[in-house]
Amino acid sequence: MTADNPSLRPWRDIERRKCRQIMVGDVPVGGDAPITVQTMTNTLTSDAKATIDQIRRCEEAGVDIIRVSCPDVESTAALKQIVRASKVPIVADIHFHYKRGIEAAEAGAACLRINPGNIGSPQRVREVIDAAKANGCAIRIGVNAGSLEKHLLEKYGEPCPEALVESALDHIKILQDHDFHEYKVAVKASDVFLAVAAYMQLADAVDCPLHVGITEAGGLIGGTVKSSIGIGNLLWAGIGDTIRVSLSAEPEEEVRVGYDMLKALGLRTRGVRVVSCPSCARQGFDVIRTVQKLEERLQHIRTPLSLSVLGCVVNGPGEARETDIGITGGGKGKHMVYLSGVTDHHVADEDMVDHIVKLVEEKAAEIDAADLAMEAAE
Repeated sequence: MTADNPSLRPWRDIERRKCRQIMVGDVPVGGDAPITVQTMTNTLTSDAKATIDQIRRCEEAGVDIIRVSCPDVESTAALKQIVRASKVPIVADIHFHYKRGIEAAEAGAACLRINPGNIGSPQRVREVIDAAKANGCAIRIGVNAGSLEKHLLEKYGEPCPEALVESALDHIKILQDHDFHEYKVAVKASDVFLAVAAYMQLADAVDCPLHVGITEAGGLIGGTVKSSIGIGNLLWAGIGDTIRVSLSAEPEEEVRVGYDMLKALGLRTRGVRVVSCPSCARQGFDVIRTVQKLEERLQHIRTPLSLSVLGCVVNGPGEARETDIGITGGGKGKHMVYLSGVTDHHVADEDMVDHIVKLVEEKAAEIDAADLAMEAAE
């Protein structure tokens, strides 16, 4: 549909910041690669089964890269099994212990989350970087307003954009001095204004990929709002090559919110994009409950397509014209179904959800088959 093709809407274009590309396992980050969606497990990494089960749920939600915490030797011991089982690259968060970094690299982690200036002597830093080089690991420098170095807090008096950027540049220099260039950088804060300002400054100062997020954003609703404002502002400005939405919620929810952000900006198109009204006294069916059921039952769809669910005929026909499948509320329990923007048939209340799910699944299969045929022809 026209509405799903940003190239036909020049006022929707987002010009991404140009940067070099690195590889996190087999996933490209930066350059012209799609913006990737990340999350982090919250199970004990030493419990390999629980961690793998959680990774599976995140994979179903579409995660591209997933981070696990490795605070102790039991965690890095379990990491080899976790890496083998995961379908997506694993980032090992090693905290401050250089030995965990070496162990994680040798266990098959695709990336290490470290701040090289915080892991001890120059010799320890070299050992971790050498392990990353030897095992094909990328490195993510993770600067956080809540854990800035003491000398920067003394210099600036408080966390500020300049302090976060200076910290990032200090850590980058350490990697560059060791001829290591496969890195990405984050400068996170829980304050939206602070984080956005820091990323804006950093984007002008470096040519590496940026990992974007608002840290400790909050619960599912509050954290989604806060993250959407911060991450959304940066993405709209073309800044961000991989994102993590930090919520006090299950990791798969972070992935879904991340994809919804990217879909709203036309930057990724995985799964069903739902257009729905907030409902009012004109509604011909229970819009809120219907949308809840549809979103739950359509989570398995990965094919990009659009669905409009409108309770009445005021805005319904107009929205339906711009989506692959649409439904508008009608009288006497009969509702109009639109296919490719054209009125097609009616459906009764009691059959509506099952019918729409079937139509979406059929449309997704049709799109997938056409894509496969096109690939075969090429």
